[in-house]
Amino acid sequence: MNKSLVVQKYGGTSVGTLDRIRHVAQRIARIRETGTQVVVVVSAMAGETDKLVKMAREICDNPERREMDLLLSSGERISSALLTMALQSRGIPAISMTGRQIGLQTDSVHTRARIKQIDAKRARQALKNNNVIVVAGFQGINEQGDVTTLGRGGSDTSAVALAVALGASQCEIYTDVDGVYTADPRMVPKARKLDVVSYDEMLEMASLGAKVLQIRCVEFAHKFQMPLVVKSSYIEGGKGTLICEENANMEQPVVSGIMYDKNQAKITLKEVPDQPGIAANIFEPIAAAGLSVDMIIQNISAEGHTDLSFTLGREELNEAMVIMEKIAKKIHAVNVSADSKISKISIVGAGMRSHSGVAARIFKSLSKEKINILMISTSEIKVSCIIEQKHTKAAVNALHKAFGLDKKPTAVKSIEKQKTATRKKSKAKKK
Repeated sequence: MNKSLVVQKYGGTSVGTLDRIRHVAQRIARIRETGTQVVVVVSAMAGETDKLVKMAREICDNPERREMDLLLSSGERISSALLTMALQSRGIPAISMTGRQIGLQTDSVHTRARIKQIDAKRARQALKNNNVIVVAGFQGINEQGDVTTLGRGGSDTSAVALAVALGASQCEIYTDVDGVYTADPRMVPKARKLDVVSYDEMLEMASLGAKVLQIRCVEFAHKFQMPLVVKSSYIEGGKGTLICEENANMEQPVVSGIMYDKNQAKITLKEVPDQPGIAANIFEPIAAAGLSVDMIIQNISAEGHTDLSFTLGREELNEAMVIMEKIAKKIHAVNVSADSKISKISIVGAGMRSHSGVAARIFKSLSKEKINILMISTSEIKVSCIIEQKHTKAAVNALHKAFGLDKKPTAVKSIEKQKTATRKKSKAKKK
């Protein structure tokens, strides 16, 4: 681990204007003055990706994913070049690099590629030459040399992967919020910032709708014990939230956060034959298309038939419905329907492992608000419920209050101590 090297990632709002880019350059200049080397990963300027997607849709109803990758990767390249120019104008040696130039190699699943490896030789040489490296996040290349992208939020994953490949001391994610909160502050006015969150909790939060970090970036950090710090690019001197390995000294409230995800859809197949192999016939084509299913629920069989429902991301609904309509005919289901007006509400907390009655408290809280639960799923440290989308705000606020998240907890171990504990644990594992 190189204690004098940090990897920083700046999101779209942090580089959304030329003034914001100059502000980021100023921040990097101050860090350089301490003798710390910096590798920066940037997202596209705020709104740029959406603008490119809109243009693509106007040109073609269903653009090829390979061409979408080439198009969308341009946004991050613009940001990286502009920030590099801003640094150079301050007399700071800097070089911009694309995913290809930084050596980020992926598989060939366009628009949702996964990182296979990073050949960091060129980056190491640039650091030896005392450069700040500004990397276009979100992108890489496959074995054929085609540009690939890592999916929405993929710049977070790029940053953590680079931090691991270069042996950085930590990876800092700069965004428009100053850390991870107990709930979305825009939805819950009394939401509190968390000083420390375990990798496991953050993995659940990221998968359940928390937009602060992409789940794959947390997976990378967890696998390689890379300390992650979420900070605001608008606030100077804030400590942010540390994401690290859970240890005995960490405070463990029953619930750490309430998440919600409105980007959900439900597909239901009515009167499916209740026979061996039917579920495989339904979900194998979904998996082959690269679509991710979340919750699955099947009713009790009646007269040899059953109803089966599952949820997935709303952006995948149209593609999934085309597949399901074909499958429904093949397996002789009566019909297939979709509902895109749903939300997933989830509670997450490592303390749930040792506390009972969590689910009962959820059901009671939602019942008081007259909110009906459509589907339920659980894991060791989370409970998720599907509800009608119109009840999202009421549900999140009710659960936040029910679990006492609006009250400040007692002692919380300092971020610096948590970092030290994580590093010691990582060293012990390597030995």
